[in-house]
This record gives sequence, C-alpha cells and structure tokens, in this order.
Amino acid sequence: MIEESTEYFLVDKKVLPEVFIKVMEVKQRLNTGESVSVNEAVRKTGLSRSAYYKYKDSVLPFFEATNGKKVTLLITVENFQGILSSILNVIAGSKANILTINQNIPINGLADISISLETVSMLGSVEDILTDIKKIAGIRSCKILSRE
Repeated sequence: MIEESTEYFLVDKKVLPEVFIKVMEVKQRLNTGESVSVNEAVRKTGLSRSAYYKYKDSVLPFFEATNGKKVTLLITVENFQGILSSILNVIAGSKANILTINQNIPINGLADISISLETVSMLGSVEDILTDIKKIAGIRSCKILSRE
C-alpha cells in the first residue's frame, strides 16, 4: 500500500470557505473551555457536527501545522489504584510520545496529573485523547493546559 504524504498550503483566511473558519472557532471554544462539549461548541458556532468531524484534523492554524507539536494535559483524578496506568494506555494507543509525567500527592481523595506529549506521530487528535481519557472511571476533569 502506498502512503500518501501530507502536503500543506498557506492560505489567507479571507479566501477560506466559511466551514473552515467555523471548524477553527469550534476548536478554539473547546481548547479555551468556553464550551465543554463538541455539541455545545458546534451549536454556538452554527456548524454541523458532521462538518466539524469531517474537517477537524485537516484545518489547523499556521502555528499548529508544523510537526513536533507539544501539548500538556492537566487531569484531575480520584485516588484509584491503576488510574494513571489507564490514562497512559489511552495515550499509548494514540501513538503520542510522552515527554513528562507529573502526579501530585492526592489531597482529599483527588490528585492532579500533568502529562506533556509530542504529537508528531500521533494517530487521531488531542481532542480524541481527551474524550477517551474522560471515559475512564475516576477522571474528574481533563483539559489542555498548553500547546506549543
């Protein structure tokens, strides 16, 4: 099977179809926490869910289009045995490269974990990882702390 290489073009925002602009707005709402779900973000933006999912991995701001992007996740977890292992399994399944892991001591049964990832060879998107991590029992919150 022949793999097709990815090719990028730098295009002025003014000439892009409106659907691409709205996909970026949905992504921004999700990353900043302005919207807590894809459903809420697409509703507020006036974009269909299917259009968002069709283009979300193909439309990136210029600063994100380069390989080697780094993302730091902040995850608040209940103090369950094996919960960190479950999180790491999700990340390993996406083929993201883990750069750092920091887990704080649990206080009142909750602990914060920060995980920095390099996404150069990752399958899917960071939002897919967040969605999968949020499905793990004992996860209280999971969000993007920073992108580089």
